Amino acid sequence: MSLIELRNISKSFKGLPLFENLSVSFEKGKIYGIVGHNGSGKSVLFKMICGFIFPDEGRIFVNGEELGKNKRFPENFGIIIDRPGFLGDKTGFGNLRYLADIQNKISDEKIKEVMEKVGLHYSIKQNVKNYSVGMKQKLAIAQAIMEDQEVLLLDEPFNGLDVDSVENIRNLLKELNKEGKTILLTSHNNEDIEILCEHVFRIGNYSLEQLK
Repeated sequence: MSLIELRNISKSFKGLPLFENLSVSFEKGKIYGIVGHNGSGKSVLFKMICGFIFPDEGRIFVNGEELGKNKRFPENFGIIIDRPGFLGDKTGFGNLRYLADIQNKISDEKIKEVMEKVGLHYSIKQNVKNYSVGMKQKLAIAQAIMEDQEVLLLDEPFNGLDVDSVENIRNLLKELNKEGKTILLTSHNNEDIEILCEHVFRIGNYSLEQLK
């Protein structure tokens, strides 16, 4: 059974049709790349899969349960879509602790461990409003993986990262995939897609064309 399945999805956004009668499925434990020009619908696709918005027509299933019918949001998803909103007057650790308190599943030590993995030292006293773009991106990746989420939807996760950080995050995603995580990601850098993704889809003609 597919982990994520979209059946006959149609969706318009701000009056523009993005998808028409799209059917596609994603299997557990693989890394998928989604490519397409700006405005092609990559972020909208991810928002539908995680229940932030609904399709105009069609049905979406995660682990066999239909979104919007059996449940509003899928469980155990780590998400980066658009620019993550953080509390500017808190540190990076303070932001992650605040988010972790919602489900109260992880300890301070786990948060510190994840921050180190993405290249942010947990003891930095700098508030997030003074973070660089790259630091904010690392913090976004940390929030997406810190609760050991089984599925990662990562829209442009490498934005703003320097060369060394890109290499570190690529290796981290490979490691998470080896642990059985399912990853869907977008990137404007073809190298990211080629290095990481077992399967690649391009958005075009209101559907997804499989390239790999």
